Amino acid sequence: MIAQDKTTHEDILQQSINHLEFLGFENIKADLIGYEQPKTFIKKENNLVMTPDITAYKRTKKYYFELGLKSEKPKLLKSKWRLLDVFTRMKDHKFKIISTKGHYSFANTIIKELNLDKTLIKL
Repeated sequence: MIAQDKTTHEDILQQSINHLEFLGFENIKADLIGYEQPKTFIKKENNLVMTPDITAYKRTKKYYFELGLKSEKPKLLKSKWRLLDVFTRMKDHKFKIISTKGHYSFANTIIKELNLDKTLIKL
């Protein structure tokens, strides 16, 4: 999810965090008030700041989670997902995408356009 959409979808972000806690993830950091903010990435070309929606640990493995929600700027969302995918493969971390009803086809379309080998976590 891009920064512009975070304020309108805080409830889905909180629901995702609750789901991850239920699944046994620990040390959860989220770009949400009340949680520690995850590490941010800065794109040097245009000084664009990208922050993952959620980061968490499970059995010493670090996971990065993104919310796959409809956006008015899909190009920006694609560049964020591409960056996170490349970074997580380099560091041997995991990258997952969470989506909710009404947003599945949008998220799957972006995944196919980026040629990512991901399956959605459905809430």
